[in-house]
Amino acid sequence: MIGRMSPTQTVVITGAAGKVGRLLRQRLARPGRVLRLIDIAAAEPAGPDEPVEVITSTVTDLTALEAAFAGADAIIHLGGQSRESDILDVLQNNAYGTYCVFEAARRAGVRRIVFASSNHATGFHDRADAPPDGIPGDAPGRPDTLYGWSKAASEAMASLYADRFGLDVICTRIGMCMPRPSDVRSLALWLSPDDAARLFEACLATEAPGFRQIWGISRNARRFLSLAEGEALGYQPKDDSEEYAEAVIAQHGTPDYANDLVLRRIGGQWCEVPLGEPY
Repeated sequence: MIGRMSPTQTVVITGAAGKVGRLLRQRLARPGRVLRLIDIAAAEPAGPDEPVEVITSTVTDLTALEAAFAGADAIIHLGGQSRESDILDVLQNNAYGTYCVFEAARRAGVRRIVFASSNHATGFHDRADAPPDGIPGDAPGRPDTLYGWSKAASEAMASLYADRFGLDVICTRIGMCMPRPSDVRSLALWLSPDDAARLFEACLATEAPGFRQIWGISRNARRFLSLAEGEALGYQPKDDSEEYAEAVIAQHGTPDYANDLVLRRIGGQWCEVPLGEPY
């Protein structure tokens, strides 16, 4: 477990002002832990007695990150471009930004990084090819977008820093983290906010994981992704999207899991290719 020798554990969260960062801020706070929140956007200031430190920085500023990581026990890396964009954007903010996070961590002596990867790093994997226990958490990358490619490239960066420098790095391939499922596809990929906290807590607590890749989803009845790799690290999701399935299907229609490629492929509609358009 990280930080066992320190009276206070310091956990850095990059991208802390983003959607997932805001959800984790309230759920990861606990006695004996300081959350060091980093984002280029303005984060909410610390409330009375709230054990947080707020730092304004981009993930592409290596010098600033090295200073911000000083004395930290672990880093949860959420920052960067969070959706599909042009190649220069994903290269700068995701690929290069992830390098800066890993290199700054190495220079600052931080040994544990939990990297928020994405289902889009593996988007072209198909439900029809899933083994009985689901597509493994360490399935090879098959990105569906430039954004997904940047996440797959960042996972390779994570592997490099784990193998070359001995960092413990867990890549959490996040499905769809939101308060409730929004459509039929999300019934398989949903990650509830409470399970997101359980996921990251498990990644912070597990002993000497080395390099790992796991799915960041809840215990959804309609999932086709394996939970085994996360469970091996202590992740025990409790929520199930089936609670919302009736309402979602009433709104969006009965799913055809055998033929609808949006529901068969991990990346859903992001696997659709607009012919004739420049990429």
